Amino acid sequence: MTLPVPHQPQPSSPALTVLALGGYGAAGSYAVEHLRSRGHTVTTAGRDATRADLVLDLGDLAAVARAAASADVVLNTSGREDPRVVTAATGAGAAFVDITATATYIAGIEALDLAAPVALSVGIAPGLTNLLAHAAARQSALPLDVAIVLGAGEQHGAAGAAWVYGMLGQSFVDPATGSPVRSYTRPAAFDLPTGRRRLYRTDFSDQTTLTTELDRPVRSYFGLDSRFATTSLAALTWVPGARHLPTSIPMPGGERWYLQVRDAERVHGSATGVGQSRATGLMAALAVERVRAAGAGVHHLPSLMSIEDVDLTVFG
Repeated sequence: MTLPVPHQPQPSSPALTVLALGGYGAAGSYAVEHLRSRGHTVTTAGRDATRADLVLDLGDLAAVARAAASADVVLNTSGREDPRVVTAATGAGAAFVDITATATYIAGIEALDLAAPVALSVGIAPGLTNLLAHAAARQSALPLDVAIVLGAGEQHGAAGAAWVYGMLGQSFVDPATGSPVRSYTRPAAFDLPTGRRRLYRTDFSDQTTLTTELDRPVRSYFGLDSRFATTSLAALTWVPGARHLPTSIPMPGGERWYLQVRDAERVHGSATGVGQSRATGLMAALAVERVRAAGAGVHHLPSLMSIEDVDLTVFG
């Protein structure tokens, strides 16, 4: 199998017109701030008239298409996962970038007949994890494990909290074996900067994408920086109805996140930072600047850049 060759660093992007759906939220606000600092024109859009530059109901697909028609790129950080929104935006001629980590939503987008480029896997997980895994695959032919530890103490938005709780009790299909796996089960131990951690299988989309791209088993393991919070998720996954817990329930922890990619022999790559929402926003902004150079269709982050193109020190 021939693996993709790392992309060469690209020059600064020409000024773009960007429509940022939910661009005032946890991750979106960081992406918008960074893009504006780079000289791009960004219009935030959403239903909150007090925070959005443009009031826009994403359920009104005609309105989405009209708004997208005046943009070079549409960035979706709203948490709304509707392939029809992608079709409306790309049908109007705009490229599309989405920070989703939901495998079923990504599969839905991949099934579309797209008229413009769409960038997926553009945050930290998926996103940075994909870049780290591709780098590891150029050094090793073995199956890969991806460790994802997020800060439990960060206020990373209702959509992010709902996503973590929403996996409780839910099963997904292991992309390597085809067997069902309940989220927050089948633990594995990882040696991280904070010590040895017990992390759990969860339905991160990077494992599905990477298993196909790299032609080998890739498995994602997740935990929060708080051992107590992580153990609580592993217990709650067996409690009926736990996925409907209020997302406002606080969990102990900080704001630092960790990523690691390893095989059975050694660790191949890692990254860390403070604030996953900020890191997700910065990574999404990088994708916004690169996506228009790609052809129509879906492009995961490793087809737009390599890990060498990312300054990992900016994450803190």
